[in-house]
Amino acid sequence: MKRHILAGLVLALLTTAIVLFSGPELQGVALLGAALGGALGLVPDRSPAQRAAGFAVGFVAAWLGYALRAAALPDAAAGRAVAVLIVLALCLAVAGLSRGKLPLWSALLGAAAMAGAYEATYTADPASFITSSATTATSILLAAGAGFLATSLLGVVVEQDREEERAAEEPLFAQNEEPVVANAAPSPRRGLPATRPFDPQPEA
Repeated sequence: MKRHILAGLVLALLTTAIVLFSGPELQGVALLGAALGGALGLVPDRSPAQRAAGFAVGFVAAWLGYALRAAALPDAAAGRAVAVLIVLALCLAVAGLSRGKLPLWSALLGAAAMAGAYEATYTADPASFITSSATTATSILLAAGAGFLATSLLGVVVEQDREEERAAEEPLFAQNEEPVVANAAPSPRRGLPATRPFDPQPEA
């Protein structure tokens, strides 16, 4: 647990430094990027490189969704729905083709990073997609990278801690379980005698 707290402190200090020494574009997405990057580093599923690659896939897929909206799709609910469908389909396809080596959840985090940081900017001025998307993408990736670096080395530690917690809980459950004996007769119901007394019926 001490190592978890240390990683959290490093993440907090990095995020604070980003806010203090960066421009307004990066300041606005510092917390979002650091939080998503920190979660990406902490989850002990696949290697850090595979998690980062999955994140990149989702991020690029979300960027392509905005590119389609700016170039071809109507600026309406139908256009946004098509873009969302394409983004999620790309994330799912990559996860499936890689047979889970690039986990779907990390791709979804990448898509969420781009969408969460850029949606308001795109809605305000869709015509400036090329310049504004590049600025936002750079900012959110820097923040997410800082969060990922602060926590990525703790993934194995988190998994070990969870295994130790499960091992400590198993004896508690084992004490509450009654042993099962093969071919054993069912136990009598509580409150009833073990055998039923013989009660002959009188002859008619």
